[in-house]
Amino acid sequence: MSESKKVIAAIATAQAAGGVGMIRVSGDDAMEICDKIFTAVSGNELKNSKGYRAHFGRVSDKDGDIDECVALVFRAPYSYTGENVVELSCHGGLYVLKRVLRAVLAAGACPAKAGEFTERAFLNGKMDLTQAEAVMDLIGAQGKQAADAALTALGGTLSREIEADTEKLVNVCAHLSAWVDYPDEEIEELENDEMLGTVSAVEKSLEKLLATYDGGKVLTQGVQTAIVGRPNVGKSTLMNMLVGSQRSIVTSYAGTTRDIVEESVTLGGISLHLSDTAGIRESDDPIEAIGVDMAKDRLQKSEFVIAVFDGSEELTKEDMDILEFCKDKLCLGVINKTDLDVKNVRDEISKYIETVVEISAEKLNGKDELEEAAAKLLETDRIDTTQAMLTGERQYLSVTEALSCVREAKFALESGMTLDAVNVSLDCAIEKLLELTGRKASEEVVNGIFARFCVGK
Repeated sequence: MSESKKVIAAIATAQAAGGVGMIRVSGDDAMEICDKIFTAVSGNELKNSKGYRAHFGRVSDKDGDIDECVALVFRAPYSYTGENVVELSCHGGLYVLKRVLRAVLAAGACPAKAGEFTERAFLNGKMDLTQAEAVMDLIGAQGKQAADAALTALGGTLSREIEADTEKLVNVCAHLSAWVDYPDEEIEELENDEMLGTVSAVEKSLEKLLATYDGGKVLTQGVQTAIVGRPNVGKSTLMNMLVGSQRSIVTSYAGTTRDIVEESVTLGGISLHLSDTAGIRESDDPIEAIGVDMAKDRLQKSEFVIAVFDGSEELTKEDMDILEFCKDKLCLGVINKTDLDVKNVRDEISKYIETVVEISAEKLNGKDELEEAAAKLLETDRIDTTQAMLTGERQYLSVTEALSCVREAKFALESGMTLDAVNVSLDCAIEKLLELTGRKASEEVVNGIFARFCVGK
């Protein structure tokens, strides 16, 4: 049986106990295989069922009944994969689901690889590669904006914009080719200004798409964030406040945090990959000194920095060193311990860090202000999730390369080069855009995308 014809099966719900769990089965003979283990109370076989029908019954194996079950039948091409699909929904215990899956495999199905259901949907024309990538973005969404952006892409907004630009370039190339290849035919030559107008319009469209990448990346991939400050300013207490649990050890002793403690949190709809670092100061303790060096290195490499200062004390030399470190970084200043007698340190901090908030991490005060400030700094409050957006490195590189080719074509037109040179550059741009949507993607690219999927999707 060929790879495309074999019936595949996998548990499609989370690998944890739940109220309901589901095994997805896809392929030409999906109904026939499921009929071997599923018996409907109606006595009807799934292979005779119409699509979009639910059947209640029991699933069993050679050892007897396993569980009650609802079998949902989807007939090709009106299913997620574009093939015949059966979804077996049982009680969500792991033992039950694994036993049902074993029964399906024993009946003739093969274990699905990671992303294989969505890969079949792509191969069967149910979605393109940008929509397939949106599936994983939707599954991994940590906030409303990320989910909205992924749903927009899944609906084809990015695909349609790329296809519109591609069609404009294809029309120009087709006309040029016809004019060059059939000189005896009375094919009207495209005016230079007309071609330049089309190419310039596509250039602007691609530039606009590229400008969405930073925001799209923030929403879907999160932001590498370092919490820095001198010892005992409340970095670990802030970390615990954001996480909502005792993630970092908190004591009154300076130098308690010596390693980097990492955790991901959702703050204002943004996924921040937090690193609670050692207090930055000069130390004779060799172990603490290693932690300080790691903290400085993480500060340099982070995309976003939360610099914490003790509002109950005047700024120290260590504080000023940290402000110097942060002045060229995307940074949020946090004055902590506002439940104590607060010193006038804000004006000095604001000389180095434009956005400063005041909180009491120990009293859990100020989190809303911190969320709002982070959203403004990362500009996620300005992102329009209803518009086409680039969210992955592959998409960004494809559009960047396409834009470079479009600019080459524009330069050729403006410089009076031959139309052959224009055509070559436009062909290059078209190829990169077709790779983006998957209409001309290599097997290596396709496999790389679906390898990132979870099994069952």
